[in-house]
Amino acid sequence: MRRRRFLSGALSAGTAGVGAAALAGSFPKPSLAQDRIEWRMVTAWPKGLPGLGSSAERLAERIGRLSAGRLTIKVFAGGELISPLQGFAAVSQGMAEMAHDFSLYHIGEMPAAAFFSAVPFGLTPSEFNGWMNFAGGQELWDELYDPAGIKPFLAGNTGVQMGGWFLKEINSTEDLKGRRISIPGYGGEALKKLGAEIVTLSSGELFGSLQEGSIDGAEWIGPYNDLSLGLYKITKLYYWPGFQEPGTGLECMVDKGKFSALPDDLQQIVAAACMAENDLTAAEYSGRSPGALATLVNEYGVELKKFSRDVLVAFGNASSEVIAQVLEDGDDITKRIVGSYLRHRKTALPWSRVSERGFLAARDLGFDFPDGSTS
Repeated sequence: MRRRRFLSGALSAGTAGVGAAALAGSFPKPSLAQDRIEWRMVTAWPKGLPGLGSSAERLAERIGRLSAGRLTIKVFAGGELISPLQGFAAVSQGMAEMAHDFSLYHIGEMPAAAFFSAVPFGLTPSEFNGWMNFAGGQELWDELYDPAGIKPFLAGNTGVQMGGWFLKEINSTEDLKGRRISIPGYGGEALKKLGAEIVTLSSGELFGSLQEGSIDGAEWIGPYNDLSLGLYKITKLYYWPGFQEPGTGLECMVDKGKFSALPDDLQQIVAAACMAENDLTAAEYSGRSPGALATLVNEYGVELKKFSRDVLVAFGNASSEVIAQVLEDGDDITKRIVGSYLRHRKTALPWSRVSERGFLAARDLGFDFPDGSTS
């Protein structure tokens, strides 16, 4: 009963015309033979997408290997069994045992969900991991998803993202008015306050929509994924910094009932595999993005454009208004999540200024190191 109440209308956004019965009928049944369990993982990613798609595949493979084949995960790309943005509904309604996506995709049903993925001008990856693991974030996330019968795990981080691709320059906030931009979460809500028209598209829809001009701009992730999507073929204007997602967490959602029914060692394997993937995905983006950025600029003529200070200040003010409204309108769990997140942000800022930002400023003084080449 709690699940049905919680998910009333959950399939309406992004899966128009697809009823629960039709959705259920499209899913193969999980198999259980000789104490071997096969689960299905639906994802939001196109098949073969580097970074996000490979992260889901890696996670599934790790669980299978660690369990010696006792628990195997079959991964489905976005659109194969369900709309890319409907993983939450699929797991909650028992149509898949796992899903892999960004929690900010679910703010229509749960406004606080975005705080477990990314918030404009919010926590960096290291600050975010600190909140989740040592300042109560995970416990609040568990509580938020519990009515839907879902156990959430962090399973990756894409790091600080880019500001996006635009068909025309953004020199002031006036240039945003009336423009149709694909950007999810509260970053999109902030741009809406500045006059933009916001849509949320899956990664597989961005290229065609930008190419045909049905959108004027698109934020995706950063050089590593943006290169693979080929957005540079349409426009060369690539903006930074990405105010909207300073350290975006990936989630692995697991059917809580199925998870609780696993033997303890398999539960520990799922949790450990997600924790390992959280670290490895962050390393992948850190390792692959520099080369991808160089390729975009040096081989494809992409022009890096920095948002002006005035535009960033406007982004910040609009974001503050959005978060204040979420806090004001939120129910008890939403208020507690937002409050916890903002308290950790306030606590983390002084340390981040003297540690990471302080070091980066010192390194930018330009000390002459060898270039790493060998004879």
